[in-house]
Amino acid sequence: MAIDTLTESVAEPVAESVADSVLDCVGNTPAVALNRLFPETDVEVIAKLELMSPGGSMKDRSARYIVERGLQQGTIRRGSHLVESSSGNFGIAVAIAARVHGLRFTCVLDPKAASANVAILRQLGAEVDIVDEPDETGGYLHTRIRRVQEIVDSSPGAVWLNQYANECNWQAHYHGTGAELSRQLVVPPSYLFAAVSTTGSLLGCSRRLRESFPDMRTVAVDAVGSVIFGGAPGRRDVPGLGASRVPELLSPDEIDDVVHVDDLDAAEGCRDLLATEGIFAGGSTGAVVAAIRRSLPELPRPCRVVAVFPDRGDRYLDLVYDDEWLAATRQRCAR
Repeated sequence: MAIDTLTESVAEPVAESVADSVLDCVGNTPAVALNRLFPETDVEVIAKLELMSPGGSMKDRSARYIVERGLQQGTIRRGSHLVESSSGNFGIAVAIAARVHGLRFTCVLDPKAASANVAILRQLGAEVDIVDEPDETGGYLHTRIRRVQEIVDSSPGAVWLNQYANECNWQAHYHGTGAELSRQLVVPPSYLFAAVSTTGSLLGCSRRLRESFPDMRTVAVDAVGSVIFGGAPGRRDVPGLGASRVPELLSPDEIDDVVHVDDLDAAEGCRDLLATEGIFAGGSTGAVVAAIRRSLPELPRPCRVVAVFPDRGDRYLDLVYDDEWLAATRQRCAR
């Protein structure tokens, strides 16, 4: 018995499964049914847990794809200085890619960036530049982009990644998130719900999924106060959701519906998700939960919804998971 066991163990050598770097661990995130949060028997909600990516968000995909395609095509060179405007997650993802590839990176943020994100960026070796002057819409995005342009103009060899206009942004999710979902799902989804800021992840997922499931409808989850779909600019305290400018990647004809969610509903969505499913997610994910919940009465029956959950919650401890912040936000949204 012992000899036979030994013979079997050496006869078939086992191939190791070891990644070359943490960037090779990006992707292949699980999909999970949210039967506790949405117990309706005639509506199934499935979440793609992008929050389980090694950098903590789906931005790992776009950052890796943009940086590595740039290196392949020569638009980014060894020793290049990368510059980008970010509310946190994309900046962290770029910082990881820059660290792996030996690139310098400056991330331009604003005062609304979560303190955890700023600390992580610095630990990853990124140079952090925080603007403090609101732009003409009352937000900071235009100010951040102007600062990016100043840095690029004054730094020879600097490269602005420009996630709002870079075609590699949506392509990363077309070949990544969307392709994975098309393999994970056998029964066609009726709807795709996903949060928007650059719109890259939503469009990439939608374009790929509609190749497999042409009848699927695409729903963008935007923030109250965002101008992406023509709304009036307003205060937004949950980072990473919505924008104070229209992204160049936006393709309105590919989006069937838009649901606007305020900060309070996003925070309560986060907390309900954690309480029922044990999923510790960020503000954009909470907004997706809130949008699905609001849409339930109008959804056809039976119905299958696939939702993209962008990021995890540990970077929102001083925001949506802070009781004082929640109380102040509830008071503000009630006015």
